[in-house]
Amino acid sequence: MAVVGPNRHTGVSMSVSMSYMQGATGPTAGGQHAAQPYYHPRHAAAPAHTQEQVQPDRPIGYGAFGVVWAVTDPRDGRRVALKKLPNVFQSLVSSKRVFRELKMLCSFKHQNVLSALDILQPPHIDFFQEIYVITELLQSDLHKIIVSHQPLSPDHIKVFLYQILRGLKYLHSAKILHRDIKPGNLLVNSNCVLKICDFGLARVEEPDTSKNMTQEVVTQYYRAPEILMGAKHYTAAVDVWSVGCIFGELLGRRILFQAQNPVQQLELITELLGTPSLGDMRSACEGARTHMLSKAPKPPALSALYSLSAQATHEVVHLLCQMLVFDPEKRISVVDALAHPYLDEGRLRYHSCMCKCCYTTASGMRQYTNEFETTAPQPFDDSWEKKLTSVQQVKEEMHKFIAEQLNNTSRVPLCINPQSAAFKSFASSTVAHPSELPPSPHQWDAKN
Repeated sequence: MAVVGPNRHTGVSMSVSMSYMQGATGPTAGGQHAAQPYYHPRHAAAPAHTQEQVQPDRPIGYGAFGVVWAVTDPRDGRRVALKKLPNVFQSLVSSKRVFRELKMLCSFKHQNVLSALDILQPPHIDFFQEIYVITELLQSDLHKIIVSHQPLSPDHIKVFLYQILRGLKYLHSAKILHRDIKPGNLLVNSNCVLKICDFGLARVEEPDTSKNMTQEVVTQYYRAPEILMGAKHYTAAVDVWSVGCIFGELLGRRILFQAQNPVQQLELITELLGTPSLGDMRSACEGARTHMLSKAPKPPALSALYSLSAQATHEVVHLLCQMLVFDPEKRISVVDALAHPYLDEGRLRYHSCMCKCCYTTASGMRQYTNEFETTAPQPFDDSWEKKLTSVQQVKEEMHKFIAEQLNNTSRVPLCINPQSAAFKSFASSTVAHPSELPPSPHQWDAKN
């Protein structure tokens, strides 16, 4: 039996994965005792799979804020990803962050950005502590592909890079900074279609440069130099730096800047780019600037990028050098990167046979869309965050939001199935321990 199944009042319960709960009376994920659930054929088609065909629910990933399992949707037998967001209401900051991520997932409509397919029915608000979001299940991610023995041709790299930038253009047009772009957050299916995922650290960009932004963002290897140097404010350029690091990693099949701590990370960056000028460090804190100026000047060594791979042509290095720029104001934008001639072949290949925005007619002619890289219809609205001043307020609004989402669909709601064999393992699965996470930003002072 799956972890997810039909809801006791409206239809379907999921095993940790998902399956229909038949007569479950044990405690639900929220701590309540469930009445007998039922499944009504008027609301959902019978699943096309047999019990023998059902794959077991299994964990496929976890990080600082959530746990993801591969499960089966009992309504149609489709394999999906189930993300568990535990301990949502521990603090006002964490509860707002989860609510923001949930709203983003429900608003996204783009082939290269992961979005929510469904949300599991929450328990009564008194027992509401966790959130379960269903998304598309993709077979792999870019990290697994990079460390595998699978050959990566120039076409692979162009198509992957094109899709990353295409998805980021959509996010940046919605004024969203992802703030954790890394290979493990770029999901890939068997057809090489790529989707950006994990919006636990995402936020709307801050137009007021006098307002501080957290530096506890971006996995260290992909962290932009302005964040490493203690910038109090930053822009969408931090995502572009991360993409540049991934571009280099795709070419060399190894992490471009792999250091033990943030200060060493900065040292590796300057070994490639050279010592930055004072102007390039305008956003850095005083301690970081003092540290940098105390070191012997280093000349740039960008020619080393040609040694990453035989695929590192002049065109490749030209684009890579525009992404890996120390000063964020001089770094190439996502829009300009997409216009680089290196990506022309990636764009053509993607829209010739991989995208959903173009189609092939009955006569075999390919009909191309008028807009290859779409933008969001409007910026993501985060004005609600300022109105919520207590954890209880966030809890009530989130519970109401999920109810509205479920009311807007004709599908049978799902809930966790405590009768599932995998339930105990899923219920006890936790987020990453602090020791498993990347180092925190360096605390600079005048002596560093």
